[in-house]
This record gives sequence, C-alpha cells and structure tokens, in this order.
Amino acid sequence: MSTSSSDVVSFYEPEPEGEAWSIPSLREPRYSQSLERGLAILSSFTPERPVRGIADVADDLGMRRSTTHRYMSTLVALGYLEQGAARKYRLGLRVTDLGMSALNSTALREHARPYLEELCRQSSYTVSLAVLDGPEIVYVDRVRSARRTQGKDLDLAPGSRLPAYCTAMGKLLLAFLPEEEQRNLLSEIRPTRMGPNTITSKSQLRAELENVREEGFAVNDQELAPELYAIAAPVRSESHEVVAAASLTAHSSLISLEELVEHLGPHLVATADRISARLGYRREDERAGGR
Repeated sequence: MSTSSSDVVSFYEPEPEGEAWSIPSLREPRYSQSLERGLAILSSFTPERPVRGIADVADDLGMRRSTTHRYMSTLVALGYLEQGAARKYRLGLRVTDLGMSALNSTALREHARPYLEELCRQSSYTVSLAVLDGPEIVYVDRVRSARRTQGKDLDLAPGSRLPAYCTAMGKLLLAFLPEEEQRNLLSEIRPTRMGPNTITSKSQLRAELENVREEGFAVNDQELAPELYAIAAPVRSESHEVVAAASLTAHSSLISLEELVEHLGPHLVATADRISARLGYRREDERAGGR
C-alpha cells in the first residue's frame, strides 16, 4: 500500500472533546474507528518504508504505543503483518492475497487480457503478465499455449509467485527499480540454482540488470528451469514508470533462443506497448510529435 503518512488520519487517545472529524460521514454510528486504525497501520507500510517498528507507526499515526502494539499484535496473529528481528514488522502474505484478489479485477488485467490472448494466438506460445512484489514476481495473468508440445509449464496461474532473479520478467522489473530500492532488494536476495544457467553471483546479477535496463528487454536462458526460454518487455504507466512486465515462454524443443528473441521479440514489445498505451503511457517521440 502506498499511502503516505500525510494522507493518514491521526489518532489520539482520548480524542479531545468537541473535536470534529474532517469527513462528516465518519460520525455515522456504523463507522468503526478500530477498523480504521488497523487499516491505517497497514497503510503506513510503503515501498519506501517496508519495515517498521511500533514507535515509528505510533508516532506517524498519533497513537499511543501500547495501543499500537495491541493492534499490530492482532494483525500479526491474523497474518496481515509479520514480526522479524529487533521487533520490526513488515506486511504479511494475507495482505498480498487481498491485493491479488483486487488485482485480478483491476484495469491492468482487464486492459492487458485482449493483447495477451492475441499474442498467444499469433505466436502459439505462452504469454504472461506479472508485477514485482519484493524479491518475487506475482503473475497477474497467463494465457497458455494450446501446443501439446509446449513442454514444461510449471503449472503457473494468476497469483503464482516465482523468484525475480531467475525469470525474464523478474529481471526486467528489478532492472527498472530506483537505484536505492534495487540495492536494498538485492541485499535480501540469496540466489540459488534453479536451472542450468541460473545467475547465482550477486555481481553478475547486477551486471545483468544493468544490461537489461540499457536494452529495455530481458532474456531467460534456462535460468528458471531446464529447456525453458523466456523473453520479457516492460509495461509502463502514464508516469513512465515500469509497473509490470509481459513475457513469452517457449520450450527449447520448439524454438531456439535466438529465434525467440529476433522473430518474436518485436511482437512482444509491441504488445507491451499497446498495454502501456491503454494505461496512458506515450513514448517521448510520440508526445513531442503531438505538440
């Protein structure tokens, strides 16, 4: 959740007498301040502040630390927060589950689906769309090839997760992170061998990400699993931020990696650009030409 602390209502205990809510509708008897406080705590965890202590959250929200501790302990018990070392907290998997439920019906999936289906139909290979969630990618959509000889499919579906470092979509999304965020995330990753060509060296992974960012395109040469190739292209928002990645996956018995890149790469990039356009993105040359 990306709500900044300035956007979150401050809470004080007890509430001063006569203090009016900024939103009149919040006076309604059906409104739950306890629920609001729990959601405000979850909203205080952002990409810029993914790990927080009780004092940090309490100070930001204007809550007593004892009350904050009680709420956060409840959220841990329910799986919405996880407690790590030094009594620090981060969002739990239950939050991700809720996010994926929403994501499956959001504009991103709705805008992308027709283009993913078209590319799958034209190429006869599996096409996917994913976003980055920490050190992993989460599949937003996946259109499987109808080929009987498609080979290993890994039984992936919307909501499935894979390590980012050994997938084409993951490498692309890591490559386009802000420098500090990428550095922090890479410090958490412990690359292990998944396929014959998995990059297990941090220095080699950084070099690979630099190359991906320069090329604007990522390739997976049996890094996730044997005999499995993939290529990925960026999906951008109106603000030019890379918000997702689209990919084509093929078994090595059907096509060489060189053919996948040279013959189908341009079609994948075009598909990603069409999805980006639906999200409001325009290339700089197109923006300049329209002035």
